[in-house]
Amino acid sequence: MPHSRRVVVTGLGTINPLGHCVEEFWRALLACESGIRPIERFDASAFASRIGGEVPNWRDSVAKYIDQRVAKRMDRFAQFGAASAVQAVEDSGLDFDKEDRTRCGVILGSGIGGLEEIEIQFLRLLDKGPSRVSPFTVPRMMLNAATGNILLQWKLRGVNTSVVTACASATNAIGDAIRSIRSDESDVVITGGAEAALTRLGLA
Repeated sequence: MPHSRRVVVTGLGTINPLGHCVEEFWRALLACESGIRPIERFDASAFASRIGGEVPNWRDSVAKYIDQRVAKRMDRFAQFGAASAVQAVEDSGLDFDKEDRTRCGVILGSGIGGLEEIEIQFLRLLDKGPSRVSPFTVPRMMLNAATGNILLQWKLRGVNTSVVTACASATNAIGDAIRSIRSDESDVVITGGAEAALTRLGLA
């Protein structure tokens, strides 16, 4: 199939240790700031390493991008992905009411997915028994939780894929998105990666 369709990046979004948006991230980069710092989300004193790339003050920012009722049903990694998608769509100026939603989709990469949710529910299982494990455990932990929540945000009905190729997951997802547009399968694809593996289990 000929690859004649031009593919362009129309919007950007990011949640990372240096900022909760592209502008904050860029300013921090220009100032030569580091996002690697002592871990504060949990007591890391017993671990071999006590530093990492945390996203600071995320609880104060999540409601800016995601309805709080929805955010409660999402692992941290999915929140990062959904919030970055909101930024990217706003940056692009896209109006999905003017697009064919069957040709608009999401391809997102994540090497691990909802590790924090797995850890939380496993500890609950050990401490309180199986009846206290949340019924939302699987929807929160599964890799396509991020992709699915982004699709639901704009009621998109196009390509819906989650990519797992370790540290190359986001890069492969972007490549898949390019191919989806070039092959005339899609007109718009929200793509990139999301990860939140800095938990006690992840650090151990």
